[in-house]
Order: sequence, then C-alpha cells, then structure tokens
Amino acid sequence: MSTLPEIAFIGTGVMGRSMAGHLMAAGHTVHVYNRTKEKASVLLEKGAHWHDSAGSAAAAADIVITMLGFPKDVEDTYLGAGGIVEKARKGALLIDMTTSSPLLARRISEVAGARGLESLDAPVSGGDIGAREARLVIMAGGDSAAFDRAMPVFSLMGKNIALLGPAGSGQHCKMANQIAGAIGIVAVFEALAYAKSAGLDPLRVHASISGGAAGSWAMTNLGPRALSGDFAPGFYVKHLRKDIAIAVASAKEMGLDLPGLDCARRLYDRVSERGWHELGTQVIYRLYTTT
Repeated sequence: MSTLPEIAFIGTGVMGRSMAGHLMAAGHTVHVYNRTKEKASVLLEKGAHWHDSAGSAAAAADIVITMLGFPKDVEDTYLGAGGIVEKARKGALLIDMTTSSPLLARRISEVAGARGLESLDAPVSGGDIGAREARLVIMAGGDSAAFDRAMPVFSLMGKNIALLGPAGSGQHCKMANQIAGAIGIVAVFEALAYAKSAGLDPLRVHASISGGAAGSWAMTNLGPRALSGDFAPGFYVKHLRKDIAIAVASAKEMGLDLPGLDCARRLYDRVSERGWHELGTQVIYRLYTTT
C-alpha cells in the first residue's frame, strides 16, 4: 500500500492536466475537480478520482494543488463557502500554482493558518511544454517548513524550484517573470515583422538570430509557432492580459513606473479587441502582418 500523500488537483486545463499526470505517474493517488469534467477525462481514464467540487476533493487529500485561471477563481475556490480552506483536512498543505495576486496569496495564508493549514503560493513558468516535460520553473512563497514538505511533489513537475520569501513572494517573482516575458514577446515579433517587411524570409532570419544576443525562450518556442501559422494556446492571451493587469496594479502600489509593460499592455489590448483572446500569446504577430 502506497505511503505517498494523497493529492487533490483542482484545475486540469492545458497545464494542470500534465502536472497532475506526473503526480499520478509517480504513484500518488490523485483526486481531481475541474469546472468542465471533460477536461479531466484523460486523468480519470488513468485512475484519478473525480469529485463534484473543489472542497470535496480537498477533504480527501493531504496536499491540495490548484491551477486556475484568474484571481477571482482562486478567491472563490479557497475562501468561498464550501471551499478548500473550509473543507481541507487539518494539517493539509495548500499550494496555489495559479498566477494570481500577491495580496490574495497573503490573505489565503493568513486564513489557512488560522485553521491549522499550511499554504504556499507557487506560480509556475514554462507553459504547456514545460508542464508536459516536467521542467517548470516553480516560484514559491511561504514558510520554509511548508516548502520542504512540498519539494518532493514540486520535483515531479519542475526543475528550477525556489522559495523566494514569505507568502506572496512567489507571486511577486512571477510578476517579474511576466513583465520580462510580455515585453520580450513584443520584441520577438516586432523583430520578425520587421524582417518580413524588409523582404526577408522570417524563418531564415529566425534561424540566424535565435541563437545569438536576440535569443530567448519566446524566440525559440513561440517564434516558429507563429511563423507556421500555429496560434493554438500554450498560454492564452486572456491569461497574459490578466497577469499584466496584476503586475501593473502591484507596480502602482509600489510607486513604480513600468513604461515597457504599459506598451505590452496596450498591444495585447489590441489583440483582444481583434477577438484573439482565446489564442496563444504568439498571435500578437498577426498585429504586424494583417490589416
């Protein structure tokens, strides 16, 4: 009989499905809930246990992991009536891996602690590829004891794993990541659009510049997708816009002006206005190449 902790995984979308799959492959019993049951079907076929609510899944597990869409989803799922904090077993470890608000992460930590629960905010970077290949970057905030408890589970999903500080610190680190990422994506596709307008073959230009000083994760992974016309979401435009909004609000709270991020925000607002919010972030290339 397995002595591994049982895990509840709430949110089995593009990334969560792969992440939960790695936990199951390692021998953990996994309890799942997702608003759309169909998105959990692959996991259920492999033996995951379905629950009709996040609270029900949490009540069956030693560790609860969430991978949701928006801060409001996180707030409702954790702090709402019948939610995770109310239903989780005493002593359970709660890990929110959603990119969310640092302020909300601190609030969840305080409420969870008052109920005898441990918690971490642990957003990730690496997109659908990193999730599938179990090499996510995991940025955690919370107590060191909770982080040590989570490490065996984190190591099944990621490679670059760090505790950045107290509750909310993981979310602040992810905001730094998203600021660099959002501005970097703009740079990649402005460069490739420039090459195309100059009469060059963007694929050949990409091959020439991606291994030099212009190289980046976005250049390597998103550039070829966009140039081939693949705008399927590894990371949704709507989620990047959410992250940018959180970063802008956090920067404003700190009195920090971020003009580069403001430029990316305005461009992705234009992307969304075109109706492309359900596509991958690489669809920004279309802004430069279609009228």
